[in-house]
Amino acid sequence: MSAPLVIAIDGPAASGKGTLAKRLAAHFGLPHLDTGLLYRAVALTLIDAGTDLGDEAAAARAAAALSAEGLVDPRLRERAMGEAASRVSSVPQVRAALLSWQQRFAAGPEGAVLDGRDIGTVVCPDARVKLFITATPEERARRRHRELAGRGEAAAPEAILADIRARDARDSSRAAAPLMAAQDAVILDTTELDADAAFAEALAIVTRLGGLSRA
Repeated sequence: MSAPLVIAIDGPAASGKGTLAKRLAAHFGLPHLDTGLLYRAVALTLIDAGTDLGDEAAAARAAAALSAEGLVDPRLRERAMGEAASRVSSVPQVRAALLSWQQRFAAGPEGAVLDGRDIGTVVCPDARVKLFITATPEERARRRHRELAGRGEAAAPEAILADIRARDARDSSRAAAPLMAAQDAVILDTTELDADAAFAEALAIVTRLGGLSRA
């Protein structure tokens, strides 16, 4: 009997990893976890409590107390929350508290799809399939601008690009689980791909590495 299928998907902000993860999970009938929501939920807990995002002890307590119910607040999808999540995610105690949460999710009997920034390197280093999704900062900024505009959130394109570059730098340089491709991950550049083309490429990779059927 083959091991459960765990698909680890990493990549920077607005690379398309979340969309791919959801579509792959639906295709293979697997549970999906957007691990970025965990860090956003920690940040939102601090914000709602009026606590500074730089308070590492408070962030660690919030991470330790996190429950699944805390992942459904629509405010987690707001642009400001992504920046806040990037700040708290650099706290080693926060990452440690959330690591077991993510690993329990991945350990389900049927497998799982997880997307984030350290899934293939730290959370699920033994995942059967590892993808690292990327795109140029300019293309990612254009995508994020379209996404925000679709939700009625006004944001200047140049400000979004600056945010993405800042998040890339912070996520890649942090001491705890920096953003990077696992050595055995397949890198998929989606800069020139629309959502359907990116999914087709990702599906082909997962099918080949996982020994699966496309059906």
